[in-house]
Amino acid sequence: MPTIKDALDIIGKLTVAEQESLKTMLLSPAFVKSLNIEDFVAKERFANGRVCPLCGCIHVVRNGHRKDGTQRYVCKDCGKPFVIATNSIVSGTRKDLSVWEQYIDCMMNGLSIRRTAVACGIHRNTAFLWRHKILDALQNMADDVTLDGIIEADETFFAISYKGNHSKSKTFAMPRKAHKRGHSTHIRGLSQEKVCVPCAVNRNGLSISKITNTGRVSTRDLHHIYDGRIKTNSTLVTDKMNSYVRFTNANGIDLVQLKTGKAKKGIYNIQHINSYHSQLKRFMRGFNGVSTKYLNNYLVWNNLVNYAKESDMEKRNIFLTFVLATLKTAKCRDLSNRPAVPLVA
Repeated sequence: MPTIKDALDIIGKLTVAEQESLKTMLLSPAFVKSLNIEDFVAKERFANGRVCPLCGCIHVVRNGHRKDGTQRYVCKDCGKPFVIATNSIVSGTRKDLSVWEQYIDCMMNGLSIRRTAVACGIHRNTAFLWRHKILDALQNMADDVTLDGIIEADETFFAISYKGNHSKSKTFAMPRKAHKRGHSTHIRGLSQEKVCVPCAVNRNGLSISKITNTGRVSTRDLHHIYDGRIKTNSTLVTDKMNSYVRFTNANGIDLVQLKTGKAKKGIYNIQHINSYHSQLKRFMRGFNGVSTKYLNNYLVWNNLVNYAKESDMEKRNIFLTFVLATLKTAKCRDLSNRPAVPLVA
């Protein structure tokens, strides 16, 4: 069966005019409406044969239909019935694929929750839930990213934010008094009021970033985020911090450290990671404050939209083909009950 890569190879051989015509056709409402959400997920999930979304086994058979006509399946290994959308972020959705596509376009353009809700004809609470369903699924792909070659690493910091309406929460209690407008929201310099986000980028458009701790990063924190994700034939370029010395020694990775204020050493520099941090801060400012409990989701969103080297069409395809069909569920209560400050163990 032809794969997406085969299709992209063929598209790459088309003229610019032919590619534009194809793009217009694929994005047309008539084409989008020809697929419903179940057909789309089935096409992606069963591209290489039927697989149970609950246990991963391949002994799957049809098992009648629901009252609404949805095809049911049963796994002969685990014995559990399922439908094509089971264990996906579109499970239980009542919206067509065209609405999800429009929503993804809004995300690609960085629209606010309210503007996205209006554009897609959904409630703003639904728009918020969809955003984090999609980003939770995107975390699955981000967790598999590995870096090689010349890798630049450094940390950035964000003030801890408890943004959100907690008046009806049964699990959350504010650990401090709320900061008022116009007052300082943090202590100057590093403190327990800021989360540390170690970031690493290579020169092929791949990046890793995740909350680890409060205050200064430790070797233990670096092991949590980077172990198994930096190949041993790589060279890590950092500033002068002992945590990286101990980390690279333990993992057999070459290390080049630059003195404060020194921009480069031969072919090695930290200009890419500095640029990454600047872009990340600009991206975050567009949301007028991000709750720390959701910060990891915004980090992977930025990594794909602003740092990855794929074209906009390829990034959109990642959102559609990977995110909508990947094995991931996210319920409203799961979002509200996640830790307010998600530090590594």
